[in-house]
Amino acid sequence: MTWLEMLAVFGAGIAAGGINTVVGSGTLITFPVLLAIGLPPVTANVSNTVGLVPGSLSGAIGYRRELAGQWGRVLRYSSASLLGAAVGAVLLLTLPAGAFAAIVPVLIIVALVLVVVQPRLSAWVRARQGEAENVPPHGGPILLAAIFGTGIYGGYFGAAQGVLLLALLGVFVHEDIQRLNAVKNVLALLTNGLAAVIFIVVAEVDWPVVALIAAGAIIGGQLGAKVGRRLPPNVLRAVIVVVGTLAIVRLIFG
Repeated sequence: MTWLEMLAVFGAGIAAGGINTVVGSGTLITFPVLLAIGLPPVTANVSNTVGLVPGSLSGAIGYRRELAGQWGRVLRYSSASLLGAAVGAVLLLTLPAGAFAAIVPVLIIVALVLVVVQPRLSAWVRARQGEAENVPPHGGPILLAAIFGTGIYGGYFGAAQGVLLLALLGVFVHEDIQRLNAVKNVLALLTNGLAAVIFIVVAEVDWPVVALIAAGAIIGGQLGAKVGRRLPPNVLRAVIVVVGTLAIVRLIFG
């Protein structure tokens, strides 16, 4: 890499670390940069996943206050995220390149619709649960299945994984959106972390690229936590919709 390319990868890491902490979709910043400097798509995806793990950890630590009293919830969701991530990582290494290209924009569109209608849908779910004798704790099996599916996607590619997770949590869990964002950050960390371990063992990793992305993402994760927790719920939802829409445009039109 030239010095200019190194600077571009480092800057992309900062931006991705920040946006992953606030919403998600940081991969849509780093991945095109890695392709632009000449990395093959699979190597770029693998190196990007490994490089963003420290940024995910930084963002999760930045949101640690909002995790207070939620560790039971996090533990329930973690198994679904980790299992899904393992499946997704294996799919990346075995399926033909671009196998998920058609469905990824659809998943993001669904996530954005869920974010927009989340307040009303959440109220409807809460009303239905209030009529039931036994209310499913922490969202019930439907949410766990959805988190598992999101984990598969996260292990395979992961762009807008945070949008999907935050939309699902907002619908099925009756909690402040900032606290749900903290849970989302932990689940994204686990998903990316497990996928990264698998990639390090069995795939080709570009370590100079990983180091640059990781250094930038750590800085971005802390910046994102400071900005994200100050956003009102409606503003945060608006940011999610904007980022998700840009993600769809980037994926469809390259």
